[in-house]
Amino acid sequence: MKDIKVIKIAKEVVEIELQSLKKLKSGINKSFEKIIKTIVNCKKGKIIISGVGKSGIIGKKWSATLSSTGTPSIFLDASNASHGDMGQITSNDIVILISLSGHSQELKNIIEYTSRNRNIKLIGITSKKDSVLYKSADVKFLLPSVKEAGPGGFVPTSSTTVQVALGDAIAITCMRYKKFGRLDFRKFHPSGSLSIKLKTVEDLMLSGNRIPFISENVNMKIALNTISKKGLGTLIIKNSRNYTKGILTDGDLKRLTNKGINFEKTKLKNVMKKNPISVDKNMLAAKALSIMNSKKITSLCVHHHNNKRKTIGFIHIHNVLDANIT
Repeated sequence: MKDIKVIKIAKEVVEIELQSLKKLKSGINKSFEKIIKTIVNCKKGKIIISGVGKSGIIGKKWSATLSSTGTPSIFLDASNASHGDMGQITSNDIVILISLSGHSQELKNIIEYTSRNRNIKLIGITSKKDSVLYKSADVKFLLPSVKEAGPGGFVPTSSTTVQVALGDAIAITCMRYKKFGRLDFRKFHPSGSLSIKLKTVEDLMLSGNRIPFISENVNMKIALNTISKKGLGTLIIKNSRNYTKGILTDGDLKRLTNKGINFEKTKLKNVMKKNPISVDKNMLAAKALSIMNSKKITSLCVHHHNNKRKTIGFIHIHNVLDANIT
């Protein structure tokens, strides 16, 4: 097989699936809204997802994505449900069944079980309007009829792509509805590279007595001793009201020394750099690093709630790099 044909086949598969996704997009309507409202209004029960075969695998993905974005859910194996696991379904639960045909034998027992309990809501996701699942569901969504990629059109490809995309759409819509943000998401991902990417300035900054504060009214000689003692190469200068007024680095001290300034008679407020750059504590550490690189500086003041005059932390470029953030 020539390479050019391999590439052609791959592109054909992607194109067919793209067309399927367009069909899904067109089919997102009031039924989708009902699914979202049903899920977000589930206060007392659980979100339970089940499916068979490829739909079951996708159901596990739905459950994982929902759980990681602020909508806790569990996956119920349809085959095991008929052998005791049906007990996982209780009053006030929301059961989501995914089935392309809507006639899967393994799902019928779950459908019958949920129909006997009025306090259990059944959401049916299927492509067959005349199916048992569609007719039995309290909330139903009709998947588009799509062309499967590959010879004969019998390999589940486009249909599974559509199911995955629908699950993502549901999860992200619920996430935004609940105002589940980056900081919430980070709590559910404490390990790995994702956790590193989501670290904030607050996670890495120095606070309290570790912030290199100094009064604007001290002389340069005291400042020199203080900057050596702190070992951070920077001083955060504040006034009598504890508002941040300026900053001084060891590089600034060297330049002032070369100018022959009298350190004992010169006060910091007369030589400091005014209005130092300050970032909010909730900013991503990677963004803070980008600011330092673009401004060609090695440290930043940290504030909260737009109160830039009140420094609550100090972050040095080494704090960021030591956390493996680049």
